[in-house]
Amino acid sequence: MNEISRNKEQELIVTSLYDALLYIELEKEFDLKEIMEGVYNLPYDDIPVFSKEVVIKSLSHINEIIPIYQEHMPTWRFDRINNISKAILLMAYVEMKYMEGGNKSVIIDVSVNLAKKFLDKKDYKFINGILDNVL
Repeated sequence: MNEISRNKEQELIVTSLYDALLYIELEKEFDLKEIMEGVYNLPYDDIPVFSKEVVIKSLSHINEIIPIYQEHMPTWRFDRINNISKAILLMAYVEMKYMEGGNKSVIIDVSVNLAKKFLDKKDYKFINGILDNVL
C-alpha cells in the first residue's frame, strides 16, 4: 500500500467527518467504516490508524467538544456554522487534546490551510481565531 502524506490524510479525515456530519444533521443512520472506505478508496483495514482514531474520537466526543467551542463563539452557534468548518474544528481539537504529541501551532497551521482549500477566503480567519483561543 502507498503511504498517504499527513497533509493528504488530514484532508481525508476532514472529508470523512464532513460526510458523517451530513448524516448526523439529517438524523440518518450511517456506517462509518463505509464512509471512510469511500473517502479513502481503501478497505477499512488499510486506512491509517491515525485517521481512524481521529475520526472515531471526533464523533464519539462531539457532545463534549461542541460546548468548548461554543464558549469561545459568543456571537455564533456551533450548529449554525458549515459542516466543513465543524469537521476542521473537530479534527483540530481531537489532534490537540486526545492524540499524543499535538503541537498547537502545527495543528492551527494545518487547519488554516484546510480552511483556505475548502472554504471561502475569509473563513480561514474564523478557524484561526477560534483555534487560537480553544487549543
